[in-house]
Amino acid sequence: MGVLLLFFIFIGLVFLGVPVAFSIGIASLTHLLTRGDLPLTIMVQRMTYGLDSFPFLALPLFILAGQLMNRIGVTDKIFDFALSLVGHVKGSLGHVNVLGSMIFAGMSGVAQADAAGLGAIEIEAMTKAGYERPFAAAITATSSIVGPIIPPSVIMAIFAVISQISLARLFLAGFIPGIIMGTCLMIAVYYLAAGGKVKGAVFERQPFVVVLKKFYKAFPALMTPIILVGGMLAGAATPTELGALCVVYGLILGAFYRRLKVRILIEVFKESLLLMGMMVLIISCAFPFGWLVAINDLPAKLADFILSISSSRWLVLLMVNGVLLFLGSFMETTAILLIMTPVLFPLMQNIGVHPVHFGLIMIINLLIGAVTPPFGVCVYIAADIARVPSFRVFRAALPFLIPLLVVLFLVTYIPQLVLFIPNLVFG
Repeated sequence: MGVLLLFFIFIGLVFLGVPVAFSIGIASLTHLLTRGDLPLTIMVQRMTYGLDSFPFLALPLFILAGQLMNRIGVTDKIFDFALSLVGHVKGSLGHVNVLGSMIFAGMSGVAQADAAGLGAIEIEAMTKAGYERPFAAAITATSSIVGPIIPPSVIMAIFAVISQISLARLFLAGFIPGIIMGTCLMIAVYYLAAGGKVKGAVFERQPFVVVLKKFYKAFPALMTPIILVGGMLAGAATPTELGALCVVYGLILGAFYRRLKVRILIEVFKESLLLMGMMVLIISCAFPFGWLVAINDLPAKLADFILSISSSRWLVLLMVNGVLLFLGSFMETTAILLIMTPVLFPLMQNIGVHPVHFGLIMIINLLIGAVTPPFGVCVYIAADIARVPSFRVFRAALPFLIPLLVVLFLVTYIPQLVLFIPNLVFG
């Protein structure tokens, strides 16, 4: 009964609009008070113990690097380069939107940053080219979730800290699923454009010289993911050290593009500190919650219950996907990750699912929740930028849920899509 009270208080507070960090903390504290056999000091001990992690240092560094890239003009260069590559294909700027998000994914690592950063440029350009605002906002929102799948990824760093698995392996595991997701979204855009459901200007095919010129201008920005991936493949640095390197490279880029001003730096550091402060509070409050879940033996009980229904790995994964998709529609992504990872991780180990494979399954599930009603935070950001009602954007985003679910299915049931690159590099 005690552990049920823990979850009921947490869920109730979230639905009342209490910030996630306080909801988790209050639920944990209430559970400790009702038990009476544990000292309240365990709350603080678990909060500080959880944050004592070297990989956790990667989190503020990648947040800072993403914010920096967002403010120094990188997005303009990426958009122009993507336009020169795929602007002539049916669906034109829809493809540019997705390709731009895939490239920007190697710099940001936060879906909201992608939606807000590239989104402002993409939605304005698509509207001027004759695309309807709801469609422009919908493809911006759905393509933005590619960002946390292709590394660097803030949500991957959080999962790695909680589950104590290799962040480098998790980063490398995201490449193939991220590329597949972007490709499937572009296929959906082409299908809608070819069927006349999406209308907008299609640009002329750019000569190779023009493409080369756009590539040259964007090249310094495009080097960011290459440095990151190259560093991990070569084993030259840990993800944390690579995060620091990305920040330094962002400062160099700012100087190269002549956008490195004191005012911009102050804004970047301020935004990064606010975002990181929020993340640290949520994560630190989640550690005592997860510990209470573990000592109440909930993971084992859940595993026994699910396995009593079916011992088939296919069906168990299907049930887990259903639960995560449902939760993702109603709760904030980070909160679900922090609460459900300690619950589901032992179950996945029990049925023989690789920890890195489960990490990608969970992350993709939760990111799909970021574009589904009623929560859909990325949709609300895009709708605000496009200045259209959010329900119209949710409706326009419905066709794009099909390719996203296809990718989720492929990743869930073909583990090698996730594990091939990490195994190739690390064995």
